[in-house]
Amino acid sequence: MTTTPAAFAHDAPLLVLTQKRIWIIFSALISGMMLASLDQTIVSTAMPTIVGELGGVEHQAWITTAYLLATTIVMPVYGKFGDVLGRRTLFLIAIALFTLASVGCALATGFWQFVTFRAMQGFGGGGLMILSQAIIADIVPASERGKYMGPLGGIFGLSAVAGPLLGGYFVDHLTWQWAFYINIPIGIAAFAIAWFTLTLPHKRATRRIDVAGVLLLSLATTCLIFFTEFGGSAEHGWGAAGTWTWAAGMLVATALFVWNEARAQDPIIPLGLFRNPVFVNATAIGLTLGLGMFAAIAFVPTFLQMSSGTSAAESGLLMVPMMVGLMATSIWSGIRISRTGRYKGYPLAGTLVTASAMLAMTTLAADTPIWLICVYLLVLGAGLGLIMQVVVLVVQNAVDPSMVGTATSTNNYFREVGAALGVAIFGAIFTNNLSEKLTAVFTGAGASSAQAGRATATLDPQTLAQLPGPVREGIVAAYADSLAPVFWYLIPFMLLAFLLAVFLKQIPLSDTAGMVARGEAIGGAEAAAHEAARRASSAGAPAP
Repeated sequence: MTTTPAAFAHDAPLLVLTQKRIWIIFSALISGMMLASLDQTIVSTAMPTIVGELGGVEHQAWITTAYLLATTIVMPVYGKFGDVLGRRTLFLIAIALFTLASVGCALATGFWQFVTFRAMQGFGGGGLMILSQAIIADIVPASERGKYMGPLGGIFGLSAVAGPLLGGYFVDHLTWQWAFYINIPIGIAAFAIAWFTLTLPHKRATRRIDVAGVLLLSLATTCLIFFTEFGGSAEHGWGAAGTWTWAAGMLVATALFVWNEARAQDPIIPLGLFRNPVFVNATAIGLTLGLGMFAAIAFVPTFLQMSSGTSAAESGLLMVPMMVGLMATSIWSGIRISRTGRYKGYPLAGTLVTASAMLAMTTLAADTPIWLICVYLLVLGAGLGLIMQVVVLVVQNAVDPSMVGTATSTNNYFREVGAALGVAIFGAIFTNNLSEKLTAVFTGAGASSAQAGRATATLDPQTLAQLPGPVREGIVAAYADSLAPVFWYLIPFMLLAFLLAVFLKQIPLSDTAGMVARGEAIGGAEAAAHEAARRASSAGAPAP
């Protein structure tokens, strides 16, 4: 394990982690996760209508890329600052930021204005994700953490059903703006629950915060995403000077970041983490998983609506099998890990199952039966459920308790880098091919180049339904022919993740919660005895 002296001090009395208190704290985490997970399923369903109305079909990848980029940038910040300053205030800030940005998305009148607010949502969403995972590690030992995946899996399952239903209803019967208005009451409720139930110690920094590291890491990440976005775009391409300017900026910022981290008093990402082989292996699995996973998921609802002719509500519901598969295997693997203490076999199986689902998706076409698409998505979700939670658990268990937030955020950071890269690169491949094919369809129907460009930029499912039969069939074929081949590029990354999982070392799971190990709380039998003594004292009886 990596051991680092604590960089914080806390003045509060020890927290008594009784089972009741753990579940009360856990309820606050569930409310925050509900906010973020429900938003994702609603937005994915509404995306074709959003980009059509705001005029950004050829740039629709930026809706996902902007959110992922913002999420990726702030993850290490939330993780490190949570270790140093405490996680309660940061969790409340993340909820508030996410909710306010949702209002901005709903009120946006232009595509790039919408993308900006979507990025602001990412700044809040990154905190909800990282802080929830780190707080669970704070209050629950690694050996018992698997059984807490069940309620979290239930939240994702509920979102998988409610999100498409709500998103489809909003698009078909109201307006897409309601996909963001709904976050306001949910955000307020989540904030109130966290305010009253999230009782965690407040800390104060004893070493200088690594502000330079935060700025350099943000710069390097931004340059990386713009490099891939410019390279994959038809407007610039891999041979453009602007593309390689971003690459140069990325290399310079990365070099400066590593130099800074080696000298920082309390680095945002300690380089010592990369001397831990278990951490490195699990993080590499997360990176390759992100490359394939998010690129596969991001554009499937669009394919279902535009290629298969389903409504927004129907396409959203067709994503439910994927979430059911993810939820089922995540819960099952969590319970099994808690019982056996062994985790290595699940990423091995998960990568192979996910690769097989992607292989099946290379055959997607406009005439593929809906039931068969549901089977593919169920298998894809089942594979992802065997990997995602397990990798986080492995990382948290492999580092010193004082670094659990930093390690969790660093692991998620590299997974999100992979996700942003995957969506940028493979999204560019999809949208470039799609734009070219759609332009050909419209010009073939007698439109001028300018008219074809405008029609392509503002195409949405409602417009598609009103077009003449031959044009509509051509558009359907264009979507199918543009997306299905992309899955061929994703399969090698899942096979690489399998090879990494082969070398993942099995180490014993800790039976001590993070806060207990850091001396911030008491737990287990000691907490139960303390609570019994407190109750006896308050009742006027002698303590046992």
